[in-house]
Amino acid sequence: MVRLVWYGHACWSIEGDKATILIDPFITGNPEAPTTADKVKADYIIVTHGHGDHIGDTVDIAKRTGATVISNYEITSYCQAKGVQNVHPLHLGGGFNFPFGRVKLTIAHHGSGLPDGSYGGSAAGVILELGGKRLYHAGDTALFLDMQLIGRGGLDAAMIPIGDNFTMGPDDALEAVKLLQPKIVFPMHYGAFDVIKQDPQTWKTRVEAETQTKVVILRPGEGYALD
Repeated sequence: MVRLVWYGHACWSIEGDKATILIDPFITGNPEAPTTADKVKADYIIVTHGHGDHIGDTVDIAKRTGATVISNYEITSYCQAKGVQNVHPLHLGGGFNFPFGRVKLTIAHHGSGLPDGSYGGSAAGVILELGGKRLYHAGDTALFLDMQLIGRGGLDAAMIPIGDNFTMGPDDALEAVKLLQPKIVFPMHYGAFDVIKQDPQTWKTRVEAETQTKVVILRPGEGYALD
């Protein structure tokens, strides 16, 4: 079984039989976070890009738990310099088979500066395969046509931003669902700040009227099991 828990914004915990994977652990400073950084569990941490609302508490959590940080070379090097012991660098288009399953980085159209102002490499999305499921976390991105290639392999679930301003808004996110064709889509990256406030229920109605995809809206701290 694979279980997803949303911690608000773009932060997710993906719990499989062999590992717990934390994605973009922005918890401290996240007004919607239902927990604190000293309480979350992680065997692996995937970081899509270097902005503070995504790399978040990665360093502190990795040091506390011994989790392996998976990201691009620039971000893993940054984490190592901050004292993180276990890292695995990847880059766009590259994947690796870990004990729990496979991680592959995809393109994402966005910036990526690190909290200290240094270059954070290319922003990424993530294809995650574990427990017989194939998941896509889009990271922060604009709409792009190659999403149809990501969806071509079949997606059990996708996590995509709908907040607008810094990422896709509701209209482009609807088009993204049409390209990806996931069985289930979870809206994310909305609501934590006024500039990205959206109505996910309205978006759900539109998506389910125009596609075959089921929309699941979670409150921060809620989970969903993929059968």
